Amino acid sequence: MQSKLRPRPAIASLCLLLTLPVTALAADVLDFQSAREMMRRNSPQLAASRAGVESKRLQSQAMRNLGSPSLRLSAAAGRYHLHTDVALDGLNNLSDGLGNVLPIPLPSLPRLPDNATLERDGSYHSSALTALWPVYTGGLTHAVKGLTAAQHQESEADARHTAAQLDTLLIQRYFGLQLALYAAQLRDTTLVAIDAHDHAAQRMMEEGLIARIERLQAQVALESARREALKARSDAELAHIALQRLLQQEAAITPGTALFVDTRPLPPLAHFQQQAASQHPGLAKVAALQMQAENMRAASASRLKPMVALYGMRQLQSGDRANWVAGVQASWTLAGGVNRRDMLAANTQRVAQAEYSLAQVREDIALLVEKNWRSAEDARQQYLATLPGVELARQMRHLHRSGLREGSSTARELMEAEAQFAKAETERAKAAHDYILALAALLESAGTPDQFGQYQQRADVRLPIPSASD
Repeated sequence: MQSKLRPRPAIASLCLLLTLPVTALAADVLDFQSAREMMRRNSPQLAASRAGVESKRLQSQAMRNLGSPSLRLSAAAGRYHLHTDVALDGLNNLSDGLGNVLPIPLPSLPRLPDNATLERDGSYHSSALTALWPVYTGGLTHAVKGLTAAQHQESEADARHTAAQLDTLLIQRYFGLQLALYAAQLRDTTLVAIDAHDHAAQRMMEEGLIARIERLQAQVALESARREALKARSDAELAHIALQRLLQQEAAITPGTALFVDTRPLPPLAHFQQQAASQHPGLAKVAALQMQAENMRAASASRLKPMVALYGMRQLQSGDRANWVAGVQASWTLAGGVNRRDMLAANTQRVAQAEYSLAQVREDIALLVEKNWRSAEDARQQYLATLPGVELARQMRHLHRSGLREGSSTARELMEAEAQFAKAETERAKAAHDYILALAALLESAGTPDQFGQYQQRADVRLPIPSASD
């Protein structure tokens, strides 16, 4: 009789409602690689990072011809009005003086006024070509070019770091949703099974086969299973919202890449530390800061040296009437308001600071890689440790199912076995989830987050979401 029992309509309807979000989410299945590409397209944080890199690249490109000869074309045009007084005393004195010197008398000339007013209107225009070539700057030109190039490298390192952090966040939310859905469906399946056993317990009590206390225990187990199913569904909905917001999506999404584990040992620690030493964006950033400090020191040193430039200018008009000038100019600052030697010493200390920082960052990253490598190995071992418990729970469930049919097990024992199996399977999925997060942290610390897909593809264990018949 018990073998033909089915879930009661009320519980079956409840379970159908609980599984509706999963069914709805399945309308838009998204594998991890597609989710990663979607995040990179839609993330405003990554867009801002890319804009910053492009800005620094263009700034560095703008400086590539610094120190080359510069040509400037200038032109001017205008109108003028001249109004002035001209003194005529000299002409009157000249006339008087000639009359006294010449042997013949001059005719009497009218005396000129002492002043005459001159007023004139006109226009003018001019054009010229000017050239300037700083042939020696004491290293300043090279330092400025190097500084902008290092700033570009720093922005690229920051962008890589931002992308790696978002990749890790995506892994947390994507596989966090997968774990939540896995646990929710396990709880739904368990609820259906426990409801069937509760119905069997009710029939057995009515037939006098079990005591009322055992019937009450079955009801308690059913209510507990119902609460756990509702909580698991709520957790799945929250995880789904978190992934939607990260991907900037309005439509429902369900992850199509299952939880996975590679039960084989990871590559040796030295492998990841070598990758980190050459590829970690934190090291690239500190190296760029060191380059900036060295170029700033070179710029400070240039202020202690002379500056030499060639220059020339010619009016743009034909013929020999065009004016022109050419020459060489040299300048050497002997004293000023800023103590140049102290500034040079300050920038030398800045270079030393960058060198010490680079050495410290190398040590910190190597230690971080080792920590994450050990965590990933521990997570792998923890997953393997859950397998005997899952197998034991499976066998106990099978034993109590057979025992209930044969009368050697009670409904309460079977309900506990069902719940224990769901718990063991959830722990196994949680261990796989922990392995994935530990692996993501390891790859981020090694500077190789792009390799996550390779590890996922070669994994030898994948955990599909169980069906309701499991």
